[in-house]
Amino acid sequence: MTVVLVTGVMASGKSTVAQALAERLPRSVHLRGDFFRRMVVNGREAARPGAGVEAARQLTLRYRAAAATADLYAAEGWTVVVQDVVLGEQLDTFIGLVRTRPLHVVVLAPRAEVVAARDAARGKTGYGSGWTVEAIDAVLREHTPRLGLWLDSSELTVAQTVDRILTAMAAGHTVVV
Repeated sequence: MTVVLVTGVMASGKSTVAQALAERLPRSVHLRGDFFRRMVVNGREAARPGAGVEAARQLTLRYRAAAATADLYAAEGWTVVVQDVVLGEQLDTFIGLVRTRPLHVVVLAPRAEVVAARDAARGKTGYGSGWTVEAIDAVLREHTPRLGLWLDSSELTVAQTVDRILTAMAAGHTVVV
């Protein structure tokens, strides 16, 4: 079938949008990349500014696990919506790990002040440990390749966001080869 990567900064709406998108697709799977991080019981190194080689290695391992799992489901006829924070040069890395084509990429890019408000309103926080909304927003906007559909979802409802993604997918505007 196909794989759809929904990425963006923390608190950009990835989980909610990916779930809603998967619910609108026939025979679909919502694969949460963070699930692979949480599976590590001991020895986990967080990806944060200044983190060492081990943290980078674990992040790549997480992406490899998500890509391989997505490929397995897609090979069995499922549309897989993968949701994870994949920014900067890591976007090219993740795209290279997924073998299934077509591969659709959706980057949720709400304004930084909207992300900060969303993060403050939710039960968990994605920021801290050296990350600020402004710093990660800069990585998104200044260092992430402009591939697929970039969507400023600041003023959109979840349903409107999913509608725009489905329209763009149908027109081929999200496909990365």
